[in-house]
Amino acid sequence: MSEQAARNTPAGRARASGKPESRLAMVRRARRINRELTELYPYAHPELDFENPFQLLVATVLSAQTTDLRVNQTTPALFAKYPTPEDLAAADPEELEQILRPTGFFRAKARALLGLSAAIRDSFGGEVPGRLEDLVTLPGVGRKTANVVLGNAFGVPGLTVDTHFQRLVRRFGWTSATEPEKIEQDIMAIFPKSEWTMLSHRLIFHGRRMCHARRPACGVCPIAPLCPSYGEGETDPEKAKKLLKYEMGGGPGQRLKPPPGFPGKAAPPLEAE
Repeated sequence: MSEQAARNTPAGRARASGKPESRLAMVRRARRINRELTELYPYAHPELDFENPFQLLVATVLSAQTTDLRVNQTTPALFAKYPTPEDLAAADPEELEQILRPTGFFRAKARALLGLSAAIRDSFGGEVPGRLEDLVTLPGVGRKTANVVLGNAFGVPGLTVDTHFQRLVRRFGWTSATEPEKIEQDIMAIFPKSEWTMLSHRLIFHGRRMCHARRPACGVCPIAPLCPSYGEGETDPEKAKKLLKYEMGGGPGQRLKPPPGFPGKAAPPLEAE
């Protein structure tokens, strides 16, 4: 998109006028952005490989301070050796640490997994609880992790307020809040509950693939006309195209076992890198 074209968009005209956007206009623009992202990422999904709530919970805890790809490359060996909470709770800490080493912070993560597995075994009959108030009592589990598990393993709508989500909702002008729980409340007020889980996936997909933290690919972004932050990144279409990542840039995704309909390549296992 050219600079002139960007100025002629609703967001561009609002910037030029200096007038604050009304609440109604912001909500309408936010919902249109969501519709545009739905068309751009019809295959949006959780990017952690899992087969049951326990696997998703463990994978989400491991995803802190590393990529989903690295977690997905690590969990096959982990779940083969410790398939249930009871098995993982009884794991030898040093053996567990060695398996988790590729994910970074492996000692702290091992302690968290041992603790949450023991809590699931002792307090919840060996089954991952399906309520937020129960999930957040588990070691290493906060609201973000709980909402990931609830939305994707139990079908309970929730917002995953990770770093990508936080960055994009502020760039889009949906909130000025910086605290995750306040951001969560602000976005919940804009969108119907039925959209929360998939909205999270779409925003995270867009943040990982196009709307990057340091250099967003503004020049190829289909929602640029709706974005008040257009121009923070590369606006030249050819240069912006080179910034696209994962399947948008022609590379593999983050899952070793991507879901049906994913247009990119499967990620390689750890030993194949």
